[in-house]
Amino acid sequence: MRHATYETLTAEVADPILKHRFGRVWWFALGGSFLFLLATIAAISWLFINGIGSWGVNSTVVWGYAIASYVWWIAIGSGGTLISSILVLTRQDWRHSVNRFAESMTLFAISIAGVFPILHLGRPTYFYWLAPYPNTMSLWPQWRSALVWDFWAILSYLLFSIVFLYVGLLPDLATMRDRAKTRTGRVFYGSLALGWRGSVRHWSSLKILHTTLAALALPLVTSVHSIVGLDFAASLMPGWQETIFPPYFVVGALYSGFAMVLLLTMLVRWGQQLQSIITVNHFDAMAKIILTGSIIMTYAYATEWFLAWYGGSQADRSLVAYMFSGDYAPIYWSLLFCNCLLPQVLWLRPARRSLPTLAIVAILILVGMWLERLLIIWNTLSHGYMPSLWRLFHPTLSDWVLLIGPLGVFTFMFLWFLRLFPAVSMYEVRGLCRKEGLA
Repeated sequence: MRHATYETLTAEVADPILKHRFGRVWWFALGGSFLFLLATIAAISWLFINGIGSWGVNSTVVWGYAIASYVWWIAIGSGGTLISSILVLTRQDWRHSVNRFAESMTLFAISIAGVFPILHLGRPTYFYWLAPYPNTMSLWPQWRSALVWDFWAILSYLLFSIVFLYVGLLPDLATMRDRAKTRTGRVFYGSLALGWRGSVRHWSSLKILHTTLAALALPLVTSVHSIVGLDFAASLMPGWQETIFPPYFVVGALYSGFAMVLLLTMLVRWGQQLQSIITVNHFDAMAKIILTGSIIMTYAYATEWFLAWYGGSQADRSLVAYMFSGDYAPIYWSLLFCNCLLPQVLWLRPARRSLPTLAIVAILILVGMWLERLLIIWNTLSHGYMPSLWRLFHPTLSDWVLLIGPLGVFTFMFLWFLRLFPAVSMYEVRGLCRKEGLA
């Protein structure tokens, strides 16, 4: 980092927000994402009017794009918090430039993920039956249902993500309050800053609270995505009743989460001209973690194949053979390429420090992880115990819109976050500069 003073560093992050330095690209992206938001609302409205029959699900493949997208989005969200909390606890100073992306990404991804199970209920207006609310009908949640596990996992994780992000924002909100030139800005940021004055007591309390939350985040996030894995592992379908699923899902969350953070960091660095704060070394460090994740994912896939063979179950062996040579085999080979083979290029240092290469790898990992979530559902449900029930899933227009639309919804929310709040944790980067004698 090359900063003469803390003032220049702070101005580099805060001024684009306070002085409205968001150009045509931001407005163009916002307009485009808004169209996706409208398309998503239209698809959900169509679903509520016509029912789940408007999707491509059938009596065998009862889960389709919606549940695959749910698992993918919650993995993205879980990965964000895992990244932030692990890097806090392991005292990785380079995290200061990227942790804000990860935490905000988590919040938006979890919000989107929580919608899909509700859409899949069939009677979404009664989603609140999953909560033990006071009622006169002796109606209580069915605690043995995976749907109830999901409800509590998502709700607790969403609330935690809001608190975790907000606590980390407090000093920067106070900075924005003090730098704001308009009354609206001072009131907005001042009300959110909760009277932060930067006293020794404030800093001490913040450090204790933030570290405590980071420590709580690890078991919470691990449990959330383990529960998503148990949704499958607790069933009796071939290929699903595997004990490896919970840790496999957690590693997958970390893997796809880092790929998404890598991509967002590139876009924000370019959009807000933060090249001096987010350096190539940050990308190099993230690429190494992605490479590690790729190796673990490859090991998980190999374990799945080995267990199917070693377990001796004909149904499991048939399923693995179907994965490699069945109707969805091209998709399965594609996910192996995206998740296992392609990331091996990151063994090369020039590739880890090449942003175009990293962008391609990150995008294809995100695609590969979504294909993996999709095939976990499609392969098993299309090739279960009874050959007479073997059917394929054929997505409809409504499926496609609800697949692509949430990407625009995520972009829409993320763009507004960048417009209103500092993209980089200013106080932590200032501390890092002081520690390394750069300012």
